[in-house]
Amino acid sequence: MQLTQKHQEYWSKNLRITAILLFIWFFVTFVLGFFARELNFNFFGWPFAFWVGAQGALVVYVIIIWFYARYMNNLDREYDVHEGEE
Repeated sequence: MQLTQKHQEYWSKNLRITAILLFIWFFVTFVLGFFARELNFNFFGWPFAFWVGAQGALVVYVIIIWFYARYMNNLDREYDVHEGEE
């Protein structure tokens, strides 16, 4: 099956947002988590390293999921591939 220009644009936008969000996930999980111990300051009354490990990363993950779902719903509507409301 040959992909049309419209399909290629849709797939390109999908891959672009996925790559950006995966980079954010990687940065929060590995880079920020790795260097968090060296960030010795209080954040909302807790050491920043503890906050990143216990709270911050989870908040970022939920925001990533929410943003991806919202973005893909809008993209599906734009390219008319959304699921119909029943």
